[in-house]
Amino acid sequence: MRFTMFMIPGKRAEQGILPDPEFFVEMNRYNEELQKAGVLLDLDGLHPTSKGARVTFHAGRRPTVTDGPFTEAKEVIGGYWMIQVKSKEEAIEWATRCPAADGETIEVRQVFEMEDFSPEIQAAVAERQGRIEEGLRKQQGS
Repeated sequence: MRFTMFMIPGKRAEQGILPDPEFFVEMNRYNEELQKAGVLLDLDGLHPTSKGARVTFHAGRRPTVTDGPFTEAKEVIGGYWMIQVKSKEEAIEWATRCPAADGETIEVRQVFEMEDFSPEIQAAVAERQGRIEEGLRKQQGS
């Protein structure tokens, strides 16, 4: 099972205030633990919303684009880890080990797999999905 663990940082991160170097050392240790355990698939951190944009869709109209920061948002994503584990409980266990700062939150969400969908949906997307995956492999040089 794949899970994404979303880091929802405190207000300092959204203001662009980076943690001290020791925090990065601790976080790198955690990331290495995930990698050594063979569960880490991907990870990355995100810039504050002031450097982002939101695209909102409306029926029958062009989407609207709103530049950040998103001050009205109560929570924003500051980074993520994609892991592969045997259960939601194992994903939560990994999340609890994170050296997050006071007030930070990690949201754990399971990623859809093709077998989660009905056979009709699987058949409808199988051919196109294969072409997309092949294109991605070519782009990545695999």
